[in-house]
Amino acid sequence: MRTSTRLCAVGDVEPGSARRFDVDGHRIALVRIGGDFYAIGDRCSHADFSLAEGEVLADDREIECWKHGSTFSLTTGEPQSLPAVKAVPVYGVRVEGDEVYLELPR
Repeated sequence: MRTSTRLCAVGDVEPGSARRFDVDGHRIALVRIGGDFYAIGDRCSHADFSLAEGEVLADDREIECWKHGSTFSLTTGEPQSLPAVKAVPVYGVRVEGDEVYLELPR
């Protein structure tokens, strides 16, 4: 079972950027690359720093932790570089018209 929560309008997140949201106890980094949206846990697994504040690496579909440089796959949450070695959670995202929705497990 999943619950669907409206996060924002499509235009609220610029292409090539990320924005943090707090939803039902989950800290989410919503990333936009072109017309695609990705949602991952917003805490770097190496240290508790916000991934939404990091650089979006559009060509690789990754986001970089601004503090120590670890990168994470936006599709799997797996770390792509050290020092992080543990994955961060990924969440489903859907766009309906001009609205972006987050899919959370119940």
